[in-house]
Amino acid sequence: MRALAVLALALPLAVAAPAQASTAQASTVQAGTAQAGTCPKVTVPGAQKQVAACLDDLTTRGTQASGHTDPSDWSGLNSPGAVNPGGVPGLQIDGYFPDTSTGNTNHGWNHDAQFVIRLPQHWNGGLVVAGSPGNRETYANDFTISDWALAKGYAYAATDKGNTGAEFYRDGVRPGDAVAEWNRRVSELAVAAKTVVRQRYGRPARTTIAAGQSNGGYLVRWQIENRPDLFDGGVDWEGTLFTADGPNLLTVLPPALRAYAKGDTAGVAAAGFAPESDFLWPFHYQYYWDLTQRLYREEFDPGYDGDAEAGTPFCASGTPGCDTDYDYASRPAAVKQAVARVSLSGKIKRPLVIVHGTLDTLLPIREDSDVYATMIADRHRDRLLRYYRVEGGNHVDSLYPAFPDRLRPLLPCFRSAFTALEAWIATGTPPPPNATLPRPATGDLENTCTLGATP
Repeated sequence: MRALAVLALALPLAVAAPAQASTAQASTVQAGTAQAGTCPKVTVPGAQKQVAACLDDLTTRGTQASGHTDPSDWSGLNSPGAVNPGGVPGLQIDGYFPDTSTGNTNHGWNHDAQFVIRLPQHWNGGLVVAGSPGNRETYANDFTISDWALAKGYAYAATDKGNTGAEFYRDGVRPGDAVAEWNRRVSELAVAAKTVVRQRYGRPARTTIAAGQSNGGYLVRWQIENRPDLFDGGVDWEGTLFTADGPNLLTVLPPALRAYAKGDTAGVAAAGFAPESDFLWPFHYQYYWDLTQRLYREEFDPGYDGDAEAGTPFCASGTPGCDTDYDYASRPAAVKQAVARVSLSGKIKRPLVIVHGTLDTLLPIREDSDVYATMIADRHRDRLLRYYRVEGGNHVDSLYPAFPDRLRPLLPCFRSAFTALEAWIATGTPPPPNATLPRPATGDLENTCTLGATP
């Protein structure tokens, strides 16, 4: 389990090991900086705690040195050759909203519902709001989203979603409460960040965009369906699909676990995973499938294994309460009701751009974004959707160096999608049509991605 905890840092959906804030980081953030007296005065509405600091650089190039990020929050989410901008001065506010759970240890606060808001000196009139992927903490999107958004002039706000770590399912009273809180916390932060932006710049944000990866992508979908009053559009990077009748994690992972344990490659493919992703199956079986199944099953169906908590790792089929044998369809109605509380409908109300890799070996594309795109079309909302299937894309870009001839990082495609959404919102010009983007034979795949010709 020790190896699992370490490698879980690379897993945006399953879990990232809680990061212990260093003494230097905690003291730096709590005390602010020597420039703090010159910082603009802003108040985060509803926050229980907030600490402001003026920084020479709000991007990870600067915040790693100043202690205003935690690299372990975002470790493993990008390929090593990804190039990021830097040198964006401005104001950073760290803090937390009232909450009863204590999984987020950043800054020594031991308090969930932590947030970060970054306000660049040179503002473009926009705001980007993000929730963390997996069960990572507040700074999980700093390299993949914050750096790039800040360099474009956006204000940026992110939340830990209200619960973090491998035991996130302990939060709340009813099954599904922990995941339901994620959505509420993103909405809460969006409302607060909009107020902060108005205070800082003297006018409201012209554009507010939701952005996120994996569980963060699910949050984008939910906000675009349910809180169109807060957002003008969203960019979803391989978001998780929750539906009460399936597909969902609990319908996809158990048959894959059973089939893989028996050496049944056809069975793994039948569970939804692309046959050509078979070279990734050993890694995902060991570090993704079993862990993810147990944690999310405990969140929605804690009674399945009796008094046990999150099951038994890699239990053999036939073992009582074994998640390998889990059959979502046969579980009590209360389980499906718990999932229904957080399910997506496809009824999007703002422009949404989705990017998803064809070799995603945790959220297989045909059981996730392909289905969600169909749900949107069934709701007659496909005019608001652009969907790009990226050949060779996997769930985490950090695997790219191990298979550079077969995989393709998704970060540059996410950024191209963001740029396309900007134009869609600002001018009404739709992005290129939905497409499966072929994997280029040459070029800088870690930093370039073309969505296609505009219509």
